[in-house]
Amino acid sequence: MNPMQLLVIGGVAGGLSFATRARRLNEEAEITVLERGPDISFANCGLPYHIGGEIPNRDSLTIQTPENLKEMFRLNVRINCNALQIDREKKRVLVVDRISNEQEWISYDRLMLAPGARPLMPDIPGVNDPAVFTLRNLQDMDRIIEMTRPGMRAVVVGGGYVGLELLEQLHKKGLRISLVQLHSHVLTYFDKRVIQPLQDELHVNGIETWFNNHFTAFNREGDVLKCQLATGDVLEADMVIFSIGVRPESDLAREAGLVLSEAGHIVVNEFMQTSDPDIYAAGDVVQTRERYFGQRVAVALAGPANRQGRVAADHIFLQSLAQPYPGSIGTSIVRLFGMVAAGTGWTEQALVESSRSYNTVTVHEHQHASYYPGAEMIMLKLIWEPETGIVLGAQATGRDGVDKRIDVLATAIIARMTIDDLCHLELAYAPPFGTARDIINIAGFAATNMRDGLVQLINYIPDDPAVQILDVRPAPIAKKAPLDGAIHIPYATLRKNLGKLDRNRPVIVICMLGRTSYFAARVLAQKGFHAVSLSGGLRGLGSTEKGGLYAPCSPCATC
Repeated sequence: MNPMQLLVIGGVAGGLSFATRARRLNEEAEITVLERGPDISFANCGLPYHIGGEIPNRDSLTIQTPENLKEMFRLNVRINCNALQIDREKKRVLVVDRISNEQEWISYDRLMLAPGARPLMPDIPGVNDPAVFTLRNLQDMDRIIEMTRPGMRAVVVGGGYVGLELLEQLHKKGLRISLVQLHSHVLTYFDKRVIQPLQDELHVNGIETWFNNHFTAFNREGDVLKCQLATGDVLEADMVIFSIGVRPESDLAREAGLVLSEAGHIVVNEFMQTSDPDIYAAGDVVQTRERYFGQRVAVALAGPANRQGRVAADHIFLQSLAQPYPGSIGTSIVRLFGMVAAGTGWTEQALVESSRSYNTVTVHEHQHASYYPGAEMIMLKLIWEPETGIVLGAQATGRDGVDKRIDVLATAIIARMTIDDLCHLELAYAPPFGTARDIINIAGFAATNMRDGLVQLINYIPDDPAVQILDVRPAPIAKKAPLDGAIHIPYATLRKNLGKLDRNRPVIVICMLGRTSYFAARVLAQKGFHAVSLSGGLRGLGSTEKGGLYAPCSPCATC
């Protein structure tokens, strides 16, 4: 019996995880991997950090070579080879060697499509100028490094993960940076209040920002690139790097007649099979399912790509023992000048767009004991389903410990844990590592308090004369950053000063972090007032919102 012929189009995460898992399951299969570029396996997530010098050795980005893969896994790796056509009827692929220009047909029994996605570029005049870049591979990285010099003017277009990583690393190299972002804030898939600390981090580090804007043209004038913005402003730059998203490399699949989504992703089933059962697909090119509600999603992250490749190989060789791909929840993280943002699961914005019911709370706590040196505040937003209490999503920002909390909550989402479960999670505690009541516990407490009617929460300060705004921050902090129109009564003196409030008018209670305002709201509720607490406090409000006083304060007994 002839050995099975496996053909893989695309290396890196999805393709190589499939090929190496297939080899571990079947020693006899003939496995060929095609890669259009010169590098079969490289750490594309590390590219920005080599540009900035944090990863000093370029060779460390090369994870595997064709020689290593042949020696370790007996893979036939062919670099600089491009797939031109899939003949599904004869089960073969037309391939061209990009060096010799020779073409040949390669047969397969099973085909894996893992070509990834390519960076988006706008179709505008001047976009092909040699000083305009995208970052996808090692060669793009080399060109950017070769051009950069301290003092240069660089424009980063797009405030997503890669855009922010590039911005940070170019700033580290001494370049003058401008950020152009189509939307009102960076990381548009995060909720705006949570991401406010990153917005502030941009300004603290001298990054010029152009939000709600985009480029319409580039014009070369000598050594200067004139960058025309939609608002009419013109930026002068030495280099421009676009990071505005990706488009799936699905042209080959489309021409072969495979089913694609409206956005062009290859549609696969739970075992990563396309509409042709002998053709599988994995990675950035595919559309799978969201893990909780089951709707179709595309998640361009390395972790899902690796696991999807493994699922496909298991389905071929383990058959009935193979476990389906359960779906993605989009757990992700990014660092910007020491500030970290991470998220998992559903966002509030996505739930609104899907017309699904949800509740949220925003809480703050130190990443470890406040009395232990180096304590830093974390802001955490928790999202859950009102009917069941099941955790749907979470987002967090802070300088330390954010990754740990989001990873725990990603596990909670996959386990379909509830807000009650979060209250009693037993997490590691010692002063250098955590707090006796971790911020995840506190988020659970706040959520159950809301569910049980112990507190009403609001996410903004309304401009309503019928409402009393009660500021319960300590006097020195309130004096340093006063809130116009608010009645200031420090929480410690609230019970003695209830006469300053009108019992017939609702009260919105505010503090810096949202904890003391909850304490005060409980006092007022038991004294006959209709009191609502500002969720997350003033710390998370943007500067355009009433009371947006993102002014860091020192920890005190009440906050």
